[in-house]
Amino acid sequence: MTATLPAPTRPALSRAMPWILLLLTVFGPLSMDLYLPALPALTRELEATTSIAQLTVTACLIGLAAGQLLAGPASDQYGRRRILLIGVVAYVLTSLLCALSPSIELLILARFVQGLAGGVGIVIAQAAGRDVFDGRELIRFYGRLAIAGPTAAIVGPMIGGLLNVVIDWRGLFGFLAVVGLVLLVLSATLFTETLPPERRTAGGIGRTGADLKVLFADRVFVGAVLSQGFVYAAIFSYLAGSTFVLQEIYGLSPQWYAAAFALNSSGGVLAGWLGGRTAERWRVHGALFVGIGITAVGCSGLLLSGLVAMPLPVVIASLLLLASGAQFASPAGTTLALSEYPQMAGMAGSVLGTARFGLGAVAAPFVGIAGSMSILPLGVVTTGAALLALGAALLTLRRSPVAVAA
Repeated sequence: MTATLPAPTRPALSRAMPWILLLLTVFGPLSMDLYLPALPALTRELEATTSIAQLTVTACLIGLAAGQLLAGPASDQYGRRRILLIGVVAYVLTSLLCALSPSIELLILARFVQGLAGGVGIVIAQAAGRDVFDGRELIRFYGRLAIAGPTAAIVGPMIGGLLNVVIDWRGLFGFLAVVGLVLLVLSATLFTETLPPERRTAGGIGRTGADLKVLFADRVFVGAVLSQGFVYAAIFSYLAGSTFVLQEIYGLSPQWYAAAFALNSSGGVLAGWLGGRTAERWRVHGALFVGIGITAVGCSGLLLSGLVAMPLPVVIASLLLLASGAQFASPAGTTLALSEYPQMAGMAGSVLGTARFGLGAVAAPFVGIAGSMSILPLGVVTTGAALLALGAALLTLRRSPVAVAA
């Protein structure tokens, strides 16, 4: 692996900064699926087919991936704060455009740009955290991100369902614009620059290519990124398929479906915290493999349920294990990917985020390939993703264990 230089003295950190970074991690995933409870009404109002309306989800996922790939290197060159403020302003404007869209085609385009803007917050939070934290503090911080981001994606439909009682789908996008406006005010007043000019990179596209060459030559970085990408593919497949599995196959009411979602959300929050603590106090590699193993057990349960009829508790337990394992593995995977690259944290974070959301966008549509009354595609896709995550994680064993400074 190419040797890296130690990071210079880190900038002072205000008490509010960690909370701002957590909020920045949330608003992208929240945008992805908060409006899903109103998707049928949206489809009818805009006179679209179901498959076309679902492209509003796919467009946002692709935008979240691409936004991180663009914003990470840009923040390495121009600083975190400037890129962040541009991204949040764009998020507010595109959320309003979504709310006012007169056609499904314009909505799909607006959702892609909204995803681009949302991706800025995710990668800036990861990179800024790498700027100001190290050792145990860095692992602890990534543990918090592991709780915040995926949990936002999981609880988004629950929040949207509650809001949809009083506002329509346009109102839900208006709500996201208000969330973006609040984040803009907080970012403008409380987010201080974490990457001073002397630590920024230069060189444009040529430097970006050189940085990518360094990253992809490191098999540990590649293994961590791919393992996280495949784990997130399982998570997004779960998000795409659980509604049909629990409501249409097992007949849960919307209220009981929300309760099952709440159970998984609670388990994911606890697992993300435990994963961070395990990586911090035991071994980063150990936490990664334990999390992927838990995910694989849950995915296997779904595969078995697709082959042989299983009672509802088995399916709910499998979904819980899938979501919990993914969040358990996230702090370790993020630490392995970013800890060695303080001088290009934005670039490294953008590649990681692109893998997570990009592979999720690819995997999610396949869970409905056999229609809404079969669990088997969900089981096959998630189990395959878990096995690929395990194989990728094996690549991380070549580097010496990440040192955890006190």
